[in-house]
Amino acid sequence: MRGWRHLFAPSLRRTFPPASLQAITDAIADGERRHGGQVMFAVEADLPLLALWRGVSARQRAEQAFAQLHTWDTEQNNGVLVYLLLADHAIELVADRGLRGKVGEQEWKAVCGHMQQQLREGALQDAVLLAIAEVSDLLAGHYPPGTGSKDDALPNAPQLLG
Repeated sequence: MRGWRHLFAPSLRRTFPPASLQAITDAIADGERRHGGQVMFAVEADLPLLALWRGVSARQRAEQAFAQLHTWDTEQNNGVLVYLLLADHAIELVADRGLRGKVGEQEWKAVCGHMQQQLREGALQDAVLLAIAEVSDLLAGHYPPGTGSKDDALPNAPQLLG
């Protein structure tokens, strides 16, 4: 079943038209004005065949993307990746080590749960924007504006993988 979902995954370009990509970019930039952390959004329609064959989970792929996209490359180790794997309907949040002990597992799960609810309602863009806003709220509580890097260490534009 998983193989079929990946084989017939929706097109990223159709799922995220330019207006949606711009709205997400703007939301990340707006959120980062409220805190000293860094947020990145990455989406993948499906996994590469070799990864599927090896049974790579959405979590494992999100952690790979976190490293591949250098989400950890922030001055205070406070980057957060919001990862969406369309074929598996999977949402993963990967937070850098600077957030350990500051944001609990239940808080991250709540963000994923709210995003999942929006996705069930068919509001893909709204789901992503909600997750970005909630992650920004969490970061603002621990890294107020001016406490992070002086420059925008990570791109605000969504990362379309695959």
